[in-house]
Amino acid sequence: MIRPKSNSGAPRRPEAIAGLRRQARAALRLIYPPLCIACQAPVSEEGVLCPDCWPRTGFIRGLSCETCGAPLPGQSDRIEQCDACLRTPPPWDKARAALRYDGTARAMILGFKHGDRTELARPFGRWMAEAGRDILDETCLLVPVPLHRFRLIRRKYNQAALLAQALARETGGELCVDLLRRIRMTPPQEGLDRKQRAENVAGVFALHPKRADRAKGRKIVLIDDVMTSGATLRAAYDAVRPLDAPKIYVLCLARVAKDP
Repeated sequence: MIRPKSNSGAPRRPEAIAGLRRQARAALRLIYPPLCIACQAPVSEEGVLCPDCWPRTGFIRGLSCETCGAPLPGQSDRIEQCDACLRTPPPWDKARAALRYDGTARAMILGFKHGDRTELARPFGRWMAEAGRDILDETCLLVPVPLHRFRLIRRKYNQAALLAQALARETGGELCVDLLRRIRMTPPQEGLDRKQRAENVAGVFALHPKRADRAKGRKIVLIDDVMTSGATLRAAYDAVRPLDAPKIYVLCLARVAKDP
């Protein structure tokens, strides 16, 4: 009797592979149901906040400073700047941030930055894509602020690079993860005043000699997790300024509230 040939060795169709993946995800959800990324309460899908944590997470949705991303009170149909930026304008063209660095947002970011919660990069990337929708397009080059290699070894990952990778997936933008190098180890910025922060990071970044040609003449978006005084991002701006970028933007996950 002639037996029919088995097609087990034939390549699976894309729709069949997608179906298997959906089944696998459904099986995993039965064992590991999706949980709120802030408080671990049950939610309907992965990578979201529960109804209780959503209003307690400080999304910057209303009026904000055009050049530093800080939230501003009130409403306006015009481009507005905070008092600090009016006195001393930042060198970049625009800045955006997704969150205020306080409360639930701060707790999540600290877990992401110091607690190995790298799974948060994906939802954070979605929020940053929404916050930066007016500055992001297919011509931008996404450039994360780098860590010094010794700190990278200790931490195991650069949180700004993870955010930039997630943002690239969300927007389809081009990523250059190593355009900048951190050439000098510096003490942490925590506890320093504005002047000390600027002095601490002055000249700390340099262009990668094998990546500079790729970035020349491109719009650049500098990516970081948290902006406090902006000193680190100013140092990054100084490093990319020789590239003659038509625009240099800043996009951060969170913005520390300014002193009144």
